[in-house]
Amino acid sequence: MGELGGFQLGTVGALSLSVVSSVSIVICNKALMSSLGFIFATTLTSWHLLVTFCSLHVALLLKLFEHKAFDRKAVMGFGILNGISIGLLNLSLGFNSVGFYQMTKLAIIPCTVFLETAFLSKKFSRCIQLSLSVLLFGVGIATVTDLQLNLLGSVLSLLAIVTTCIAQIILPLCSQMTNTIQKKFKVSSTQLLYQSVPYQALTLFVSGPCLDGLLTNQNVFAFDYTPQVTIFIVLSCLISVSVNFSTFLVIGRTSPVTYQVLGHLKTCLVLAFGYVLLHDPFSWRNIFGISVAIVGMVLYSYFCTIEGQQKARETSSQMLQVKDDESEPLIRVEAGAAINSDGPLPTPVWSSDKDLRA
Repeated sequence: MGELGGFQLGTVGALSLSVVSSVSIVICNKALMSSLGFIFATTLTSWHLLVTFCSLHVALLLKLFEHKAFDRKAVMGFGILNGISIGLLNLSLGFNSVGFYQMTKLAIIPCTVFLETAFLSKKFSRCIQLSLSVLLFGVGIATVTDLQLNLLGSVLSLLAIVTTCIAQIILPLCSQMTNTIQKKFKVSSTQLLYQSVPYQALTLFVSGPCLDGLLTNQNVFAFDYTPQVTIFIVLSCLISVSVNFSTFLVIGRTSPVTYQVLGHLKTCLVLAFGYVLLHDPFSWRNIFGISVAIVGMVLYSYFCTIEGQQKARETSSQMLQVKDDESEPLIRVEAGAAINSDGPLPTPVWSSDKDLRA
């Protein structure tokens, strides 16, 4: 019971860290891009990942965590695919309207559910499906305003959806989920992040300036880096360490679907903070959509908690049954000895080393 409570407390901590850090970095980046004119999102993301790797390397030197090598091909595939998905999402935003980009993000959850069901034989109850539908409906009302379609933008959005889902669920070389990698190779979120983040950073560091140049018609290296811009870039990179760490922590402790649900909670919070802090335009449609989305999130959390408790009880009962089965041979020997007390005693057959020590 104590271990279960500790796990739940750690999960809540990971979710809270993810929300706080993500909302903070969005507000920081919005000030950097909107107010200071630094609009090179992909290049900035590559700097985030480089700073994250350097921070983790310092932590490794300080022996705050232990380096553990495992399947390099799996990590390389995961890192590169994650980098590609980030680049494609940025391209999708560049070549589509904001409304269609939000629809792209909404489509990730049903796509993730489909892939987990089809390839990993994972089952989602009707209650979970209903709560996800309510969530997506609410976020759609709050965020989707216009739906301007074009062929190139639609193709980029489709590729972004597929690569994002695959990066979180199925790796090209080992067909395992992100959180399953941590369990399969018995590595922590920190160890997995340290192994994979160089490949993500390298992918975006090489492609970032080209993608940003294509989207903005400006050169990131020719930008005027004033002290104020530099301070905000450094602040954004420092916050990104927490964002990247919490992302791996959340997926490792929960599931890709839960991570996507958390992402939509962040969207609602960003809308609310944008209205309160930055005085962004806000309508009753936004308020209604956020309210519906919050209802969906509460339902999802409630049903996940109930199902998790049921699974815990089933696991506990199975463990008790296994222990009972292990003790049966000794019981049978003792019963046999009692029955045959008049004749020669049977030779006891010990079931395990535990019996010998007893």
